[in-house]
Amino acid sequence: MKKILFYTFLLLGCFSAQAQDDLLGSLEKEDAAKVKENITTATFKSTRIINMQSVEMTGAHNLQFMISHHFGSIWTDGAGLKNVAQLFGLNAGVANTFLSVDYSPNKWLNLGAASTGNSQFEGWAKFRIVRQQTGKKDIPVTVDVFSSLHADATDGPSPEDLTWNRFSFLNQLLVARKFNDDLSLQFTGSIIHYNYVPYGYNNSNTTFSVGIAGRYKLSRKSALTFEYARQLNNYENLIDESGSVFNYKPDLIALGYDWDTGGHIFQFFISNTSNASNFTQLSKNNNKLTDVALGFNLNRSFGMKKAPKVAQ
Repeated sequence: MKKILFYTFLLLGCFSAQAQDDLLGSLEKEDAAKVKENITTATFKSTRIINMQSVEMTGAHNLQFMISHHFGSIWTDGAGLKNVAQLFGLNAGVANTFLSVDYSPNKWLNLGAASTGNSQFEGWAKFRIVRQQTGKKDIPVTVDVFSSLHADATDGPSPEDLTWNRFSFLNQLLVARKFNDDLSLQFTGSIIHYNYVPYGYNNSNTTFSVGIAGRYKLSRKSALTFEYARQLNNYENLIDESGSVFNYKPDLIALGYDWDTGGHIFQFFISNTSNASNFTQLSKNNNKLTDVALGFNLNRSFGMKKAPKVAQ
């Protein structure tokens, strides 16, 4: 009788183990069959490609401090050896610095403010509309909208100038795709509106531009970047306040090198602008394509909220 009971329990245990194995196998197959969400990350390494905004944001609850510095032109026609004495723009007495701080309260919104030099200030908001991903959703690009307010705190064009006339606005559509681990490209469409424009001949309040930019990774810590933007209007045969006719240069180019130290992102670049603000870069650039200047960006992020502990 004892032997019968022993073999009965043994047989039941085998059936139970087999059933458990079958159940676990079914659960594993169900998990494998579920479509996972694969979010694309690090399309660019910084919130700026070079001069232009990228689709990247600081992480949720992170505060970022950025310095963007533009020196004078490397070589000025007719200056001769004076260019050498000025250390190819580094010692020319021409420098514009963009100092900014921004914060992301969540994954889809970034808010910031900056001093752009010469008594100019800016504030902005960047919204993430969609993010490149595969799996559960198949979205081929990341799309952001960037909106900025520029305030001119100088004396203004006339004693009768209204405070409202000192403001201008920049709105951008940022569309980027990371094609593989090495190559990312971005399209940028920009609209700049000035509340005040002196005179009116060929000089409207609204300026349009389009641009393309990209990043090519060289190693885990370094990458090459480039930018090209073209101003579409308001650059030919304009009239200044004295009544003289003048022109802006519609093309903006930049080549850069990114170096990720793990705590900072250093960006060294050459560009045909010494301006630090996108407003002047995209609507009032005075440099030809050959009038290039050196510059650098440096940013550092700080976590403002402790990550919650995950149960092990």
